[in-house]
Amino acid sequence: MACGLEETTEGLAERLLAVCRKQGFHLAVAESCTGGLIGAELTAVAGASDVFNGGVMAYQNAIKHAVLAVPETVLRRPGAVSEPCAEAMALGVARLMQAEVALSATGIAGPGGGSSEKPVGTVCIGCTVCGEAHVRTFRFRGSRCAVRAQTVREALILALTCLQKERNENGRD
Repeated sequence: MACGLEETTEGLAERLLAVCRKQGFHLAVAESCTGGLIGAELTAVAGASDVFNGGVMAYQNAIKHAVLAVPETVLRRPGAVSEPCAEAMALGVARLMQAEVALSATGIAGPGGGSSEKPVGTVCIGCTVCGEAHVRTFRFRGSRCAVRAQTVREALILALTCLQKERNENGRD
């Protein structure tokens, strides 16, 4: 895989798909800064099609708004690289792809594009499970590939964490 993902994800995609399968959930992704790497990591696992419904690579704000229903007010301020945007992307792709679980990633992979407020490596990752959203902001370091690989890894971990929380709260096995 590009950017050395096989070294950083350590079976996380397989675990996520297995947990979704066990809980009877379907999965979708909305990606910006990762350019489809989360979906690629998931679909690299044989049998992913019984759980993974699909994804949207929404690099441009117009696509985030038109396809994923990210409000224009969010895209203007606080912006595309923000927790409200990541949340809206995850909720939008869950609705669009009819999935109980959805991941989103939006950020600044570099090497340019950063600012003092949002430096290169700033990434917001969202996860929804049955409509409940969880979002985290990260400040990754390294090359463009390193930022993107770290984003994929943390997105998969966030999804597993959210599914564990949902299982604990709702008594799912």
